[in-house]
Amino acid sequence: MTLKTALSTSGRSRHTTLALALCVAASLCAGAARAQTSAPKMRQKPLTLAQAQPQTPPQQGQTFEEEIVPQRYANNPDVAAFINDMVARYDFDPTALQALFASANYSATAVKLVTPSPVPGVKNWRVYQSRFLDPVRINAGVRFWRANQATLQRAADEFGVPPEVIVGIIGVETIYGRYMGNFRVLDALTTLAFDYPNTPNRADRMATFRKNLEDYLVWTRDAQIDPSSVLGSYTGAIGIPQFLPSSIVQYAVDYEGNNHIDLRASPADAIGSVANYLKQNGWETGRPVVWNIASDPGSQGIAQAAADGKPEPRWPLSQLLRSGLVLDQPDVDIAAEAGTPITVIDLPTPGRATEYKLGLKNFYVLTRYNRSFFYALAVYQLGMRVKAQMLATQPGVGVGPSNGNGNGVNGNGNGMNGSGTAPAEQ
Repeated sequence: MTLKTALSTSGRSRHTTLALALCVAASLCAGAARAQTSAPKMRQKPLTLAQAQPQTPPQQGQTFEEEIVPQRYANNPDVAAFINDMVARYDFDPTALQALFASANYSATAVKLVTPSPVPGVKNWRVYQSRFLDPVRINAGVRFWRANQATLQRAADEFGVPPEVIVGIIGVETIYGRYMGNFRVLDALTTLAFDYPNTPNRADRMATFRKNLEDYLVWTRDAQIDPSSVLGSYTGAIGIPQFLPSSIVQYAVDYEGNNHIDLRASPADAIGSVANYLKQNGWETGRPVVWNIASDPGSQGIAQAAADGKPEPRWPLSQLLRSGLVLDQPDVDIAAEAGTPITVIDLPTPGRATEYKLGLKNFYVLTRYNRSFFYALAVYQLGMRVKAQMLATQPGVGVGPSNGNGNGVNGNGNGMNGSGTAPAEQ
């Protein structure tokens, strides 16, 4: 499906030296935890980790016992202030909330899992890619697509998001609902809202989790769900698409049509909610996700110099082309796309040359689900692999609006917002 013919523009040499490319491109860039109580830690039921997290995740499917401190939040002054706020703003019953938080556990395991390693991990795109572009996920993706083909097509028609993108996200997040997490969401959110580990971004993270705890209580009350019964990831993400409560409140939809949103048991609600999330965050129907870069030293040097790790597209394509970068994307109309803003995606692998791609607006939208470049590209490539297998085994299958160019099918390309919980760059 992917053509590898390099595209040269008029008057541009494809043999720009690496040194000159770096020089020219460089000019583009000019211009822990709070004090612990003495309460003993206990071990809760064995847990199967739903999905590796952005920091230092155990392996997918690893079973372990969760360490908890019961009744940590009974008579806690910070929690008492939170309860008073919920009563004032949302008319909660204070006695009921006090009883609920008295039953909440401090999860030492959640704190450990969100605490960054003192030794930063080595980023390895090829290893990361192999975790998600594996036969288990691809085959499960084909089964999920076939079982939900009409719903995926309806979402593609309504929201403009191709089925393969929705399938890619759900596959990376939970292998289509297979691993959704066994942490009590009440425990995870309460712990991270009031006892987030001592990190440089602690205040911001605590505020984020406090907001999610607030939205969780409102959502479960309105949906008539017991807030102590919901299970999810160790950051409180819920269901097949791993939405945090704030994302459920803002983006989840009843796509099954039964007047009830259930991201834990309804593939239709999960599909519609993912599509709505992407659309509301700016998905552009029919537009590409990534473009390939030629492998010559000049193009690679330009990419290296312009790669700043920022997911927002900001380089006009024409500016990089004038600097000497050459696209390996023969179906791109250079004149029409000259003003298209792009970002340079860098994909390092130890012992190998770093791989580079150009990310467009839709790639940026995928990073709104999870800010990792690795994550976004793994989602895209998994979806394209599943789509290729669908087309190979079921010719003529409806695949929704095209998401444009890129080489996700052959795998040679290049993976905590308020939503997903798959791993960031490892």
